[in-house]
Amino acid sequence: MRDAPPGTGAVAMLMLVTALGTAAFWFGFFAGGEALHSSASDAYRAFEHAFPAADGWMAAWALAAGVGLLMRRRWAVLAGVVAGSALVFLGLIDTTFDVEQGMYAQRSAAMAVEAVINVFCLTVGPFAVGWFWRYRDALAPS
Repeated sequence: MRDAPPGTGAVAMLMLVTALGTAAFWFGFFAGGEALHSSASDAYRAFEHAFPAADGWMAAWALAAGVGLLMRRRWAVLAGVVAGSALVFLGLIDTTFDVEQGMYAQRSAAMAVEAVINVFCLTVGPFAVGWFWRYRDALAPS
């Protein structure tokens, strides 16, 4: 393989942290009582319970992207672009719901976590898509 693109190790770690952080969030959400629940409304609960499968999809691709980068595999490009686009989609859906429901007006630790997740998705997602696409040729076998 050619020389690694700049930041390859950091991007691999970012993808692995994304996957593991997603798993940790859902473990905390379901096992931690109300600590990570931003609202007690039925709409919020129904909305949040629709996310685990989609987050699992994104986390699986993020994990694959991180592992693929560390192993210097070409398929890391596909995994990174899919993970990044899934992050953007999830961030937009979540942010739209939060705006429409007035969630950002709430002052709570759970809502602060929610806002951080939204910002993470809407920054890391586009970054991942751009980085993996930009360096797709450098990640190809020589």
